[in-house]
Amino acid sequence: MTKTAKLYRMVMDKHVCPYGTKSKWLLEREGFAVEDHHLTTREDTDAFKEEHGVETTPQTFIDGKRLGGYTDLRKHFGYDKKDDSGKSYIPVLAVFAVGAALAVALSLFVYQSPLTIRTAEWFVAFSMAMLAMLKLQDVEQFSTMFVGYDLLGQRWVPYAYAYPFLEASAAVLMAGRILPWISIPVALTIGTIGAVSVFYAVYIQKRDIKCACVGGSGNVPLGFISLSENLAMIGMGIWMLLRPAL
Repeated sequence: MTKTAKLYRMVMDKHVCPYGTKSKWLLEREGFAVEDHHLTTREDTDAFKEEHGVETTPQTFIDGKRLGGYTDLRKHFGYDKKDDSGKSYIPVLAVFAVGAALAVALSLFVYQSPLTIRTAEWFVAFSMAMLAMLKLQDVEQFSTMFVGYDLLGQRWVPYAYAYPFLEASAAVLMAGRILPWISIPVALTIGTIGAVSVFYAVYIQKRDIKCACVGGSGNVPLGFISLSENLAMIGMGIWMLLRPAL
C-alpha cells in the first residue's frame, strides 16, 4: 500500500520556499506519494498558519498527524539526532580532503606521480588558503570567535582582524614558493601562537568552545583537529626553512 503525505508549502510567482522543495524531495525519497498543496499568496500562507497554530511553513501531515517542517522531517526519518548539539568536524575535514585532492591532481599533472614532496607542500598550502577564504567571508564574525581563545588576539584585537589575511598570504606564497622570507616567518608566527592558544584553551583550561578555523559561522569544536591547522603551518614553515640545506 502506497504511503501518502500531505505537504503545504509556499509556491509563489517570486518565491518558492527551498525548505518546501526539500521536504517534497525527502518524502518522495522515503517512498511517500505527496499531496502537494501550494500556498500561492501571503494571505493563503497566513490563513494556513493561523488555522493550524504554526509559525512557519512548510508543514507535513502523515496519517492526519502534523510532523512539522523540513528539520522535523529529517529527525522523523532518523537523519538528525534530536539531541544533536550541531557540533561537527565535517567542515574542516572537507577542506583537508579537497586540499589533498587538489594537491594529488596537480602533482599528477606536473610530475606524473600522485605522491611527491610537492604534493605534501601543496596540500598544506591549499588547505591553508581555503581555511583563510572561509574566515575572510566574514572577518568581523571570525574575529569575535577568535578573540575568545587566541592569546594574542585577546591582548591585541587588531591581530584577530589581520589573521585571515596573514594566513591567506602565507598560503599563496608557499604554494608557489614565492618570497619565502615573508611566508616562512608569517606561517611560523601565526602557527605557533595558534597552537599554543588552542592547547592552552583545550588541554589546560578544559574549555568546550567553538573553533574559528572555518570562519565565524562554523560549529567546529576547538580540539586536536583544530590544532592540526596550526601544526601544519609550523611544519610547513620549518620544512621550507630547512629544505634548501637538504
